[in-house]
Amino acid sequence: MQKGKADSVSILSSLPEDVALKIASLLQVRDLCALGCCSRFWRELCFSDCIWESLVRNRWPLLSSFHFPSSSTHSPNFKKWRKLYLERQVELGLRARSVVKFLEACSRSESLEVGDYLKAVDTLIGTMFGFEDVQRFLFNPQMNVLINLVGLHYCLTTLGIPGDNLVEALRTHEISDRRVCIKWWKVGRWYYGFRMRDESHSRWVSLADLATEDDEHVLGVLRRGTVHEVLRVQISVVGRPSTPWSCQITQRLE
Repeated sequence: MQKGKADSVSILSSLPEDVALKIASLLQVRDLCALGCCSRFWRELCFSDCIWESLVRNRWPLLSSFHFPSSSTHSPNFKKWRKLYLERQVELGLRARSVVKFLEACSRSESLEVGDYLKAVDTLIGTMFGFEDVQRFLFNPQMNVLINLVGLHYCLTTLGIPGDNLVEALRTHEISDRRVCIKWWKVGRWYYGFRMRDESHSRWVSLADLATEDDEHVLGVLRRGTVHEVLRVQISVVGRPSTPWSCQITQRLE
């Protein structure tokens, strides 16, 4: 190690422990791991459970105490929180890929039935994705906008992310202006003993508009799916035709 770098590490290692902990707690995971490789002092500090417990709880607020490791031991080598963080990050990456494959299989014509759409959202709920996971795995501009929409829906309805924060994330990933077409069909009303033709509705909306709930009615249609008088709900990439009823294929999310 060069003398200048060695002196810097030595100075940092002489900091009071509470100050060093505060510095470490402000770092991103990648920077935290890099700092932990500088010296034995920083390795013990940066890989300690008090740091990683906070990282786990902040990244995955939906996790309950049932998922957390026991805190009955106070051994310096007790690294269960870091292990949980790393294992969960890998698990969610694999789960996200399965969701993406499922959605791609269900939307080969770039349109998606609401049942498949909500099934993908339910998978995110069951796996308890965090906001950072959605951004990393589902807000990719190279992906189909329908995949982006599933991630956005989950952030709004399950994580409760404020609209301004969501719009900022959408803009950061350059997907805020991407648009989808929502179509839904309702049972025709009865008029003097005769049932009128089924009603067809359609709306074009951007991801940013949905994030700020400027079009809350459309979000409500997506949340409810096919209930009561609604016969069918379909989400399409703007500019793509609807898929006829006879062409619908049921897929299974493994």
